[in-house]
Amino acid sequence: MSLGPAGGSGGKGGSVYAEGVSDLSALGQFRFKKEFPAEDGMDGRGQFRDGHDGKDLVLKVPVGTIAHNLTTGVDAEIDRVGERILLAKGGNGGKGNFLFRSSRNTTPKQSQPGLPGESFEFRLELKFIADVGFVGLPNVGKSSLLNELTNAKSKVANYAFTTLEPNLGTYYELILADIPGLIEGSSQGKGLGTRFLRHIERTRTLFHFISAESPTPVADYKTIRAELGAYSKALLKKPEHLFLSKADVVNEKQLKTALTKLKKIDPKVIAISIIDDESIKKVRMLLNTIKAKK
Repeated sequence: MSLGPAGGSGGKGGSVYAEGVSDLSALGQFRFKKEFPAEDGMDGRGQFRDGHDGKDLVLKVPVGTIAHNLTTGVDAEIDRVGERILLAKGGNGGKGNFLFRSSRNTTPKQSQPGLPGESFEFRLELKFIADVGFVGLPNVGKSSLLNELTNAKSKVANYAFTTLEPNLGTYYELILADIPGLIEGSSQGKGLGTRFLRHIERTRTLFHFISAESPTPVADYKTIRAELGAYSKALLKKPEHLFLSKADVVNEKQLKTALTKLKKIDPKVIAISIIDDESIKKVRMLLNTIKAKK
C-alpha cells in the first residue's frame, strides 16, 4: 500500500551580513581571502524531514566601513558598533514532493529545486568614524589613556614616534579613537599626516593632549590647531577638550606653570595621569556627559 509522498523540503541558504566592531584589524580577514559564502541549506529527506537552514555568515568590519556593492551600485555604511547590514540574501530551499500532493495527484514525483542565493562583488572602504578623537603630538599619552578607559591594547612606548594606524576602543556606547600623533607639516602630508587628518574629519569631539613634559605647551597646542585648520577649517569647529597629560612625570611647580599657560587657552583644561584615579574619574565623567548627549 502506498503511503503517498513523504519527501521533505530543502533548507534555506544562509545570508551574509556585515557587523560593526571597534577593531580596525578586522579588515585583515579580507586581505587574502576574497570569497565569503554562507552555509548552504541542507537537502530535504524522506519521512517528511525538511533540511536544516544554512547558517548565516556575519563578517566583522570596523565601524566606519562603507560596503560598495559593485554589482548594483548601492552603498551601505556601518557607523556604530553592533550595527548589522544585509549584504547578500540566502536562497530559498526547494520544495519536496510532499507539497505537490493533491486530490488528483496523490503520489507526485515532481519536486522543486532550491534557488541560488544572491551573489555580489563588494569593495570595502574604511572611512572611520568615532565619537571622540584623541589628538596631539607624538608621545603625549593618548594610547595609554585609551588602554586605561577601554579594552584596547594599543602599543605604548616612551619615545617620540607615531604609529601607522589609529586605534579604537569602546567606552560603553562611545567609540574612542587614538589618532596617531600629528607633527608640524601634517596638513601637507608630512609623516603621513593627511592620512591621519582624514580620520579626524570623521570624529565628533576632540580630546586634545599636551604633555606636561613639554617645555612649550602653548606652542604644542598651536602647532596641532594650525595643522587641523590648514587641512580643513571644519576641524577647528569641532567641540574640543584640553588635557595636560603625563601629570605624574613632572614636579608640582612645572605642572602648575604649564596649567597656568594652558588655562589662558581653555580655562577648563584638566591635568591627568593614568596612575591618578581622581584625574581619570574626571575624564570618565566628561565621557559620560558626552554619552548622555549622544
